[in-house]
Amino acid sequence: MSDTVMTHDDEASRPWYRQPWFWFLVLFPGMSITYCIIAITIAVNTQSSMVVDDYSKEGLGINQSLARDSLASDLGLEADIRQSDRQLEVTLKSQSDTLDVPDYLILQLFHPTIGDQDRIIQLSSVSPGVYRAQVTGKLDGRWYLDLSGPSSDWRIKGEGHFPAESGIVLRPDDTDRG
Repeated sequence: MSDTVMTHDDEASRPWYRQPWFWFLVLFPGMSITYCIIAITIAVNTQSSMVVDDYSKEGLGINQSLARDSLASDLGLEADIRQSDRQLEVTLKSQSDTLDVPDYLILQLFHPTIGDQDRIIQLSSVSPGVYRAQVTGKLDGRWYLDLSGPSSDWRIKGEGHFPAESGIVLRPDDTDRG
């Protein structure tokens, strides 16, 4: 027999770590263990901003939110939001004479997927029913909007895309109440 030809006995006498079937059988379980370790590490070290810690408080707050939405509807409130350069202007209109014109408004902007981009903007009154604020950073894309007065007794919420050439109109009837 020639030295270059390997016999069945030579293959069987090789050490275990030189056997191809051993590595083939170890490869898939080893890859799944590695994947599980990576997935568990990411899950433990990454905090999800979409999850609410205290569901009972959130549930109790729903009734208060619905009352705020209902008051905005009863007052016939409507807000027109316009953006120019780095400035936001909100024109607040009411069909009711019982609305006390607030000194400022609070506009909360919620990004649909990135909680770190959420903002709270205080708009100062420049004339009756007209409010302005300077905005830092970019307001591009889709946002959830929540507009309220300083006492937070009413709220108008909706959705809009920035930059909006024709403005964004918020009405209490546009909100999802269920």
